[in-house]
Amino acid sequence: MKALARLLAFLTVAAAGPMYAQISPATLAQANADLQNGEADQAIALLAPLPSTGTGAAEAQNLLCRVRFMLQQWSQAAAECQQAVNLDGQNSDYHMWLGRVLGQQASHASFLSAYGIAKHSLSEMQTAVKLNSKNGPALSDLGDYYAQAPGIAGGGTDKAQAIASQLDKVDPARAQQLRGDIAMAQKDCTTAENEYRQAAVVASEPADYWTVLANFYRGRQRWSDLDAAIQNCVTAAAKNKNSGVGLYDGAGVLIAAKRNPSLAAQMLENYLSSSSKSEDGPAFIAHIRLSRLKQQLGDAAGAKSELAIAAQMAHEFSPAQA
Repeated sequence: MKALARLLAFLTVAAAGPMYAQISPATLAQANADLQNGEADQAIALLAPLPSTGTGAAEAQNLLCRVRFMLQQWSQAAAECQQAVNLDGQNSDYHMWLGRVLGQQASHASFLSAYGIAKHSLSEMQTAVKLNSKNGPALSDLGDYYAQAPGIAGGGTDKAQAIASQLDKVDPARAQQLRGDIAMAQKDCTTAENEYRQAAVVASEPADYWTVLANFYRGRQRWSDLDAAIQNCVTAAAKNKNSGVGLYDGAGVLIAAKRNPSLAAQMLENYLSSSSKSEDGPAFIAHIRLSRLKQQLGDAAGAKSELAIAAQMAHEFSPAQA
C-alpha cells in the first residue's frame, strides 16, 4: 500500500507537467509520512525531482531540508531550508527549521565561521517567533539559544526568562523545561531538577519530559533516580500512544549511561513498532542503536538484521554517526 501511494503521488506530479509547476498535496503528504517514518531514501527519491518553484515548492524544500537534517547533512539541509524561506518568507516554521539547521552547522564549523553562522541562526529563530508568537517549538528554540549563548552572541538570562513567560501561555511544559535549562546554564542544579520534574507533571504527553529529567540524573550519576524517571517514561508512553519518541529518547539516555541494555532494546523495539514514530527520533538511527544493543546482548543475527534495515532506509547515513 505504501509503494502504491508513493507511485500515485509521483504520477500526480508528472501528470501536471512542468508548465504548471504544481506539487500535489498527496505528494507532500506522502513525503512527510516517509520523513516521520524515517524512510530517508524514499523521501529523497520523491522530493528531489520536484519543481523548485510554484505551488507546493516551498513545503517540498522544507521537507527535503528536514530529511537532510535527519541525515546530519548540515550544509545540504541549510541550502534546502534557505530555499524554502526564499519561496515563502512569511512561514514561521520554515524560519524555525532554518534556524535549527544553522545552529547545527555552527556547532560543527570552525571557530572563525561559527560566530557568523550562529548569528544567522539567531536571526532566523527571532523571525520565526515574530511571525508566530504562539509557535511553541520556535519559542523553545529561541529560549534555549538565549540561555546557552554568551552575551556577545546575543544570549542572556533575562531574554531567556522573557521567552519562558511567553511559553507559559502557549505550552506550559516547554516553559518549565526552558526554566530548567536556564537554571542549568547558571549551574543551579536544585532549581533545574524541580523545573524538569514540574515539566513532566504539567505535560499532556509527559514521556519525553521524564527522559529530560532522566538525562539530568545521568549527568549527576544519580542512578536510582535515573531508573525511576525512565520507568515513569515507559509508563507514560504506554498510556499515551502519541508519546513514542519518549521511548526513543529514553533508550538514548540508558545507552549513554551504559545502563540496562535489555530495557533500552525493548524501548527501541516498542518505538519502532508504534504508530507514533517521528523525525525527532529517526527510525533508521533507532535500528542502528538496536543493532548495537542486540550485539551486546549476544544476538549477533539480530544485530546484523537491524543494520540491514537501517541501510535500506537511509543508505547515506553512516552507523558511526548514530
